[in-house]
Amino acid sequence: MNSHLFNNVLLFTRTLHAAGLNITPTQTTDFLDALTLIDIRNRNQVYHAARSLLVNRREQMRLFETIFNFFWRKANVASPLAKQKTPLAPRHKRPKQHQYAAMLMARAIGKTDQEIEMVDKAETYSDADMLQQKEFAQMTGEELDQVKRLIQQMTWDISKRITRRRVQAKSGHQLDLRNGMRSATKYGGVPLELAYQKRKIKERPIVLLADISGSMEKYSRLMLQFFYSVAQSHKNVESFVFGTRLTRITGDLKLKNIDRAVDQAAREVRDWNGGTRIGESFATFNREWARRVIRRGAIVIVVSDGWERGDSGLLVREMRYLQHRCHRLVWLNPLSGRQTYEAKVEGMAAALPYVDDFLPIHNLQSLKELAKHLEKLK
Repeated sequence: MNSHLFNNVLLFTRTLHAAGLNITPTQTTDFLDALTLIDIRNRNQVYHAARSLLVNRREQMRLFETIFNFFWRKANVASPLAKQKTPLAPRHKRPKQHQYAAMLMARAIGKTDQEIEMVDKAETYSDADMLQQKEFAQMTGEELDQVKRLIQQMTWDISKRITRRRVQAKSGHQLDLRNGMRSATKYGGVPLELAYQKRKIKERPIVLLADISGSMEKYSRLMLQFFYSVAQSHKNVESFVFGTRLTRITGDLKLKNIDRAVDQAAREVRDWNGGTRIGESFATFNREWARRVIRRGAIVIVVSDGWERGDSGLLVREMRYLQHRCHRLVWLNPLSGRQTYEAKVEGMAAALPYVDDFLPIHNLQSLKELAKHLEKLK
């Protein structure tokens, strides 16, 4: 391989590495080998070789394409020397500039070769994908508005339960003797038509409990958007928020306009962005609401970071009672999506042994994963 090409490929990979892509020596070697197997005059081939060997994660694509386009286009930029009308004396010549790898590749293209058009995706690629992965706490106001619209479009097909009640069916393995004998009266008591029945399937009740204390300030209103989306998808949904006290907001979220519903729910809460007393709030729920809303295989979903300023022993007792009464207890923590997260805070550590499903809820992707998880629950 040409030594200049070798040096400038190293420059290209080092630029990617400096920009944040984790380029290993093995990847660089593989890319150099790939250049000997493709037509380096073909930009499309060079692009796909570099992308497949040097990009490890989807969110790196936008940065990679920006740098690649810059390197390739650099070859078409006229050199400052080309603007001189007369040759320069040797002593006035500037030092030889370091060439880019793509410049050497582009120089190999003949004048008669067909130009290959490639769409510049640097400004348009994966905006939606990046929004899916970005944490809610790091989003701008405009991005949060987009997220709100996306949450409104989500559908929540939460697992259903098979009841003891039986209903008529067109076919099956269970005969409906009562309806079969009733239809036989049309034929003089001879059962010429068979009737079947099956177990009735109903939606499980859903109970939502969201932490709106100061530590959840960045997520509180977005969680109400999530609650509104679930409430619009199911009939039997009960919604509560808690900080230092428990507040029921089920009626507020029944408004058709999402903004009015969320604003109304926020106005009903007196301890918004205040302290956190999870144990006392759960005690109020278990004492005043549990028997009314947790029934027929209900799924309870708690959204909280687990910061507890009250008695952790009380939280343990109330969590044990809550888990015993419901079909499934799901805890969503916006901090658990981070790789370095550990459940060390006193409240979260106390509650975790009584949680059936401990899941993150820090970005749109985690919400989609939650929807899939709830659909698969039995």
